[in-house]
Amino acid sequence: MVTIQCGSATFSSIQAVIFDKDGTLADSQEYLRNLAHKRARLIDARIPGVQEPLLMAFGAESDRLSPAGLMAVGTRHENEIAAAAYVAETGRDWIEARAIVRSAFEEADQVFKRKADQTPVLEDGRSLVRDFAAVNLKLALLSSDTTENVRDFAQRYELEPYFQCMLGTDEGTPSKPHPYLLQHVSQQLGVEPETVLVVGDSQVDVELARNANAAGCIGVTWGGATAAQLLGAAAIVSQFDQIQVLP
Repeated sequence: MVTIQCGSATFSSIQAVIFDKDGTLADSQEYLRNLAHKRARLIDARIPGVQEPLLMAFGAESDRLSPAGLMAVGTRHENEIAAAAYVAETGRDWIEARAIVRSAFEEADQVFKRKADQTPVLEDGRSLVRDFAAVNLKLALLSSDTTENVRDFAQRYELEPYFQCMLGTDEGTPSKPHPYLLQHVSQQLGVEPETVLVVGDSQVDVELARNANAAGCIGVTWGGATAAQLLGAAAIVSQFDQIQVLP
């Protein structure tokens, strides 16, 4: 078991750490903002007038992405449902609205291709992962992104050897902050939830830790989140080196 220090917060008897991906280990804000704009434009080409409301729902502003917005914390399925609701408001039936949105999302995917190539690992994050692995902490990646993209990111940046569990959120499965996710990852790692520390950049990561009775959540702000958007985090840090393993 390991003790981890973050400022005045001390986490004792930690056996595992669960990392969020986008905004925590991956520099993904620009990619997600561009993807949101492309999706909105494609839908607006079919349903004129919905682009601006969609961008607001996605949390995509002109030059930044809200770390608390739908693109940043929602699953692909949740983004599709939200977008389809805007389309349905124009009078399209639900089946047609879903089809229009799904087609636009798939077309946008063809433009941006492999996400991992456009969401590089934060090098200080790679160093922290290595430090944790060196003291025999069990590590997991848990994301609102798809499992395929989570695994592709880990492979692309040679992180696979450090993570014993890599899990995304696919259609039909629970999404953050449902406690099942942390409980399932804990089971895969062979540890109890109360010995698990979560590191993430959004309120859903904070709530995930709380809902599953984990040791706590370290909220990080380098992905654009503010302290006010991480209410309830046991500690809030702005740099990776503020997370220290005590001897």
